[in-house]
Amino acid sequence: MRGRRPPLRSVGTDPDYRFTLANERTFLAWVRTALALVAGAVALAGLVPDLGPAPVRNALTAMLLVLAFAVTVGAYLRWDRTERALREGRSLPVDPLPRLLVAGLLIVVVAVAVLVVLATTRP
Repeated sequence: MRGRRPPLRSVGTDPDYRFTLANERTFLAWVRTALALVAGAVALAGLVPDLGPAPVRNALTAMLLVLAFAVTVGAYLRWDRTERALREGRSLPVDPLPRLLVAGLLIVVVAVAVLVVLATTRP
């Protein structure tokens, strides 16, 4: 079992405050992205009841919420890894979060586009 990580303040030395603030701004941008995904899920679930079959809409809503959760958790983990790397003078870590977000959104966008096309071609 892996031990707890030491508190951030006890790792390395304080980096230039501009890097820490930039890391925080990036974290907040990821959080805003997660909030936008939640807003999209709420809109899909409640504002467009005639957009495709309910099970498909519900699945897309669930996918948006899962993606929002993953982005929220990933944003914190990314912030922590980056801050520790800055404090220890290491290279910044490579992060899978952008690829995860793009892959998930690509699936959602294609599915919603199909639903919109089907809704507009119905007699």
